[in-house]
Amino acid sequence: MGSAAVTSSSSSSDAAISGKFLFLSLREKHEKEVENLTLTSQPLNTLSLFGEATFLYIKRSVLYLLAHGGWFILLTTLLVAFGVLLVTVDGPHGKHVEEVSEYVRYSLWWIALGVASSIGLGSGLHTFVLYLGPHLALFTLKATQCGRIDLKSAPYDTIQFKRVPSWLEKSCSEFGPPLMVSAAGSRVPLTSILPQIQLEAILWGIGTALGELPPYFISRAASLSGSRVDGMEELEASPSEDSGFMAANLNRVKRWLLTHSQHLNFFTVLVLASVPNPLFDLAGIMCGQFGIPFWEFFLATLIGKAIIKTHIQTIFIICVCNNQLLDWMENEMIWILSHVPGLADVLPGLIAKLHAMKEKYIDVSPPVPSHIKIVTATAQRHLKKKQEKEVAALTHSD
Repeated sequence: MGSAAVTSSSSSSDAAISGKFLFLSLREKHEKEVENLTLTSQPLNTLSLFGEATFLYIKRSVLYLLAHGGWFILLTTLLVAFGVLLVTVDGPHGKHVEEVSEYVRYSLWWIALGVASSIGLGSGLHTFVLYLGPHLALFTLKATQCGRIDLKSAPYDTIQFKRVPSWLEKSCSEFGPPLMVSAAGSRVPLTSILPQIQLEAILWGIGTALGELPPYFISRAASLSGSRVDGMEELEASPSEDSGFMAANLNRVKRWLLTHSQHLNFFTVLVLASVPNPLFDLAGIMCGQFGIPFWEFFLATLIGKAIIKTHIQTIFIICVCNNQLLDWMENEMIWILSHVPGLADVLPGLIAKLHAMKEKYIDVSPPVPSHIKIVTATAQRHLKKKQEKEVAALTHSD
């Protein structure tokens, strides 16, 4: 009897080790599949997954609108019909319609990028890194290089879908002589650059705030029906032994927030939304689950993300890409290294390389087309979701 128990225990241990090894190998396989999934290496598979993800998203959106948005659909249909009428009928209003359509396209583009960044409980596209951040950096570098800020032909002259801004490919001589110069060279203050790129940053922030609404509505509906959303159940579950260090600590902080849910109010949501953090995906779920009023949650999220957070990010990028800050950092580094024995002789060559790198970054080539980035990122995200389902099925079977 004792030997049978020992044999059973040994078999269970071997099965556990085998299952863990299988899980780790599957995770490694999934990471390689996502890494190799690009339009250049696997065009057919990438386009197939992109089409599947787009179809599922449109299907869910249409079903939700049909179930909950009768008035929204009616108003949208009327607005679309009115817009089509204005566009198709010729007349003196054509020029104004074209101008308005440019502003609408510009606004929808940046708002959509913001939505894509925050929707999906942390699994959205990193559109700040892909689009807004490079746009802010390129404009700042161009402005400091040319010594003037009147680079745009219009406020909507920015990076957009299948469109590169006109000022990116122009030389400084095409804009005219520098307007902001000093004895040390071009000096374009932060307060002059910020208004030129502020609107697109705010629109992107509005989009990120809108992207946080689905978790709130889903959690609110679950709360009213007496059930709980999956995110809340996962937080209360015990952490997995296979979770990494960062994932384990993030889950611990999320559980702490869950146990202090009585402190959820306008101010706490505003603080969480005002700084870049990976925990805000929980705010919408908790606010919906614990009955925080919609306008209290949305206004705090909107102010935090569209006003405070976007300005922090925008000002940071302007400061990093502004020649004043770069020159100050260069001078400080030269002063420090000049006091290190043996480095004084190599400083001239090092400074020359730094200047070459800076000039190469300023003289930037046209960015990768937007549609290629979106297709690849969407396909990779959809593949990750399918892989997570595969891992969950394997875990439940064990």
